[in-house]
Amino acid sequence: MANTNSVISLQDCIPEIWRLLSEKEQELISLKAEIREFKKNEIIYSEEEMPLHLMCLCKGKVKIYKDGVGGRSQIIRMIRPTQYFGYRAYFANQPYVTAAAAFESSTICFIPMQIIEEVVSENAQLGMFFIRELSTDLGIADERVVNLTQKHIRGRLAESLIFLIENYGLEEDGATISIYLSREDLANLSNMTTSNAIRTLSTFVDEHIITLDGRKIKIIDEERLRRISKIG
Repeated sequence: MANTNSVISLQDCIPEIWRLLSEKEQELISLKAEIREFKKNEIIYSEEEMPLHLMCLCKGKVKIYKDGVGGRSQIIRMIRPTQYFGYRAYFANQPYVTAAAAFESSTICFIPMQIIEEVVSENAQLGMFFIRELSTDLGIADERVVNLTQKHIRGRLAESLIFLIENYGLEEDGATISIYLSREDLANLSNMTTSNAIRTLSTFVDEHIITLDGRKIKIIDEERLRRISKIG
């Protein structure tokens, strides 16, 4: 069970929303918001649960995924700090169609959606913020559907590595991706089997596009990786 011990402030955790709130709205959300800690691999919400909260990742990494045929999972999104998630289903008045889990130890802010709905009804700026967020997420989802269904294996894996670079950046060496995925997670992100992901990674190593050190992936030739991603 997640605990609520955290020193992270709401202002730091939800900076984009916080700036759009009046003092009265800030006080209301401060009274109702809860910051929780999740351990690595701990479930945040499950498919078919009814949505009750807006969630914002304060610290850590979260994966949004859907269980598929034969026990395989498809990672839909990877959440980075100060991104919001878990609220679309509430606005759609439906249960969750995905699940979420902490990819590593994570701190998450929970705000009751009932409070968000009340504030949005009086705060047009906040309403527009959610419209933009949902529109951006829909565009990304549409693009990923095309990429994961029409690209060949090399293009899908290259696209996933670029996706991780753009979401989490590189470490101080300017080459190592700042997230360490298991081969299974990388396969689930790329819509392929684990064995295909392993073989394709090995091919990229042989072609001097990347190097591998356990779960660490170091990018040697990002330009070529992007070309492979675009060619598909």
